[in-house]
Amino acid sequence: MTSVSHPAASTWSEDQPVKVRVPWHQRLQPANLLWLFLAGILVVLIVAPMWTLVVSSFTDAKTGGWTLHNYVEAYGKERHITALTNTLKMGAVVVVLKLAFGVPLAWACTRTDMPGRNFVRYSVFGAFIMPPYLAGVGWILLAGPNTGWINRVWHSLSGSTEPLVNVFSFGGLVLVTAIGGFFLVFVLVSSAFEMINSEMEDAANILGAGPFKTAMKVTFPLVMPAIIGAALLSFLGAIALYGVPALISIPARYPVVVIQLTEFFSFPLRIQVAAAYSIPLLLITAAMLGLQKLILRRKGYVSVSGKGGERRIVKLGRWRWVLFGYCFCVVALSVLMPLFVLLLAAFSNSWTTGFSFSNLTLSNFHYVLFEHSSSQKALVGSIGLGIVAATVAITLALFIAYIVQRKLIPFSGLLAFLAVSPYVVPGIVLAIGFYAAYALPPIALYGTYTIMALAFITRFLPIAFTTSSAGVRSIHPEMEEAVRILGGGRVTALRHVVGPLLKRTLAGGWLLIFVPAAQELSTAIFLVGPTTRVVSVVLLDLSEEGELEKLAALGSLLLIIIVAVVAIGMRYLGRDFMLRRS
Repeated sequence: MTSVSHPAASTWSEDQPVKVRVPWHQRLQPANLLWLFLAGILVVLIVAPMWTLVVSSFTDAKTGGWTLHNYVEAYGKERHITALTNTLKMGAVVVVLKLAFGVPLAWACTRTDMPGRNFVRYSVFGAFIMPPYLAGVGWILLAGPNTGWINRVWHSLSGSTEPLVNVFSFGGLVLVTAIGGFFLVFVLVSSAFEMINSEMEDAANILGAGPFKTAMKVTFPLVMPAIIGAALLSFLGAIALYGVPALISIPARYPVVVIQLTEFFSFPLRIQVAAAYSIPLLLITAAMLGLQKLILRRKGYVSVSGKGGERRIVKLGRWRWVLFGYCFCVVALSVLMPLFVLLLAAFSNSWTTGFSFSNLTLSNFHYVLFEHSSSQKALVGSIGLGIVAATVAITLALFIAYIVQRKLIPFSGLLAFLAVSPYVVPGIVLAIGFYAAYALPPIALYGTYTIMALAFITRFLPIAFTTSSAGVRSIHPEMEEAVRILGGGRVTALRHVVGPLLKRTLAGGWLLIFVPAAQELSTAIFLVGPTTRVVSVVLLDLSEEGELEKLAALGSLLLIIIVAVVAIGMRYLGRDFMLRRS
């Protein structure tokens, strides 16, 4: 009997793999369920609050029906419009000041032979560690119109009764806001300067250009994308900052959006109107992103090629000391001066008396540690929230980055977009979205640390994802395949291969989240309850009570704790851990 084989069957069995249709229930392996669970968390953290914010802005508070009345009430009064225009004006001026502070310092520390570069770097990190509202308190002690130390010296020297400087003004507001956030410009632009080789600068020098003309014509244009990105983030940070406007804009009679939003949260609560009032901030954010793309389109900013290249510092000659003088002025305004008066006030019976040995005391620290009703709880709450937010955000971001980089589920790029999207959402808008979504029944998380932790995790998730994604991308998948060949799954590979290899990267990201989370105010101010206290909110309470010495003591304790954590991290990661991850 002769057997005859079918030619088509032979072709399928030898040349092409047979596609086996796997039933849906067999795909529900534990690892796949874990990936879907994490994707669901991302949707809950980001999509739900933003969606609820938009829906609330069109919802009638009494009937639950659709309405535009919230927008009419939000923008129907002149002072509400004035607050919005004032905010935009303040944000624009703050951006100019931040660039004027941050870009020259970044260039001086990375591309020149300026003396004291390490001193300037550490001082800028000091600006990162010091919360903006503490810098604001320091400048109130320095430049208050009646009792500020600068004006008292001016009065004694000139005999004038008029103040030399007044922090309670538009100029004081933008200056204090700018010095509290220019470190972001420094970090982003420094990283761009570090990538530039000297070939084009050498060409400019050969053609007769001096150091500053070369910098203006060649070096700075090459880092323009980083400068524009830093300007965008600086503007968004300035218009959503709460602490400094709460301290300065109210006495200065300069209304801004964040202060107006707090009025909507006072009795009677108008969450729908607050949502409508905050929507333009989201539209402004989208417009700024579009403007950034419009400016940078069709232009070449390539500074790193496969040819490599040497990166030499610029010799400034006698101008090196002039540049150092400018950098010293910036770090003095941003860190040295406010920190000095803050510490002096913390150890003084009365900060208006000035320095004298008879005025020194430790009673302010004893009060905030053992007598004040909420200071201890606030310290524990702030540090605890910082630890929880940093740990959960880094862990969640590592899993999400692994999903995205290894393309484990369809539309993984959408997860990456969601993970970084909170970076362009102002913190105060995010807080209102969380309040609308989770504070009220049936979930009713208002007044708990849980809602604050969720908001902090969401707010700083982009930092964690950017750090984790860069780390996962640097690891070749063949190492994980070895684990799978030996019988381990993806979770095992993640725990025993990817995680240990990225521990220094993840530790750096954890530190970058812990510091701002422990200081966070713009998000906390709308979510804090009677029994959930954080240091930033308690400091504002002490400021309203006029207890500036005790405020300085509590703020100093928070700074000491944060500095200790950062010092441990820098010893483990090196001083430039921020630059490598920006």
